[in-house]
Amino acid sequence: MFDTKIAIVLREDLAVWQKLNVTAFLVSGIVAQFPAVIGEPYRDAVGNLYNPMSIQPVIVLSADQAGLSAIHRRALERGVTTSLYIEEMFATGHDTANRAVFAEFDPDSAKVVGLALRADRKLADKITKGAKMHG
Repeated sequence: MFDTKIAIVLREDLAVWQKLNVTAFLVSGIVAQFPAVIGEPYRDAVGNLYNPMSIQPVIVLSADQAGLSAIHRRALERGVTTSLYIEEMFATGHDTANRAVFAEFDPDSAKVVGLALRADRKLADKITKGAKMHG
């Protein structure tokens, strides 16, 4: 059992490709913030080497726009740094453009489509309250 929880919350009305894309981007932010979450490389029975992966499970949840906005607000209020993906980033093609469009919005105007965090289990549960298991 881990003292922390990694949670990803996706807006429930996204297309499947968008959910997968956003999840990949959000997890990269968690790994950047917490490099120790990555374990040792994997080796198969004949010695082929594979990339290391997270040492801890990741829970994927979903919420509607209002729920995601509330989760975003609660994370900010509690000082928990998150990975955040906004709707307008779907129209960009690279990191610089993502940053530029991201900077145009504040927490009240951002159309959040995905958020990821790693925090103490109880705190993560409080912040993500209202989100349901992604199905």
